[in-house]
Amino acid sequence: MARVTVEDCITRLPNRFDLVMVAAQRAREISSGALIHVDRDRDKNPVVALREIADDKLDVAQLEESLIKGYQRRVEPDTSEDELKELMAEEQKWASAAAAMAEGMARADAETASDSGDDPEEGLEAEDEDAGLAADEALSAFSFEDAPEDETGRE
Repeated sequence: MARVTVEDCITRLPNRFDLVMVAAQRAREISSGALIHVDRDRDKNPVVALREIADDKLDVAQLEESLIKGYQRRVEPDTSEDELKELMAEEQKWASAAAAMAEGMARADAETASDSGDDPEEGLEAEDEDAGLAADEALSAFSFEDAPEDETGRE
């Protein structure tokens, strides 16, 4: 094809504005590495896009949909509100278990430092000595059967 004109493409898309928008979207796709359905013949991406539209090699509805999605600022979530609440509850359980574990580890480190004489405060109270068990208690309350499987299928 020697030259592509708007008249060649207008039979596929009657609105010139829509034609320009769809051709620009297709030219962007070609620039990002999409497969070309016609011979390039040293043409630039917009010309290739127009040639593809004129030869009816593209699904124009799919191009229009990708164009609309590209301009959307708010994306609808794939999960329902109930699923989101359930995920938030699970995340809270994990966060509380991690916080308890970190607190227990910090107290265990303080106890170790105290025993070695590094800590200026000599000794911990009896309550603080058992603080290392707080992480174990938090983890025992958490059920690992509910934990999601990773990509390899292991828990």
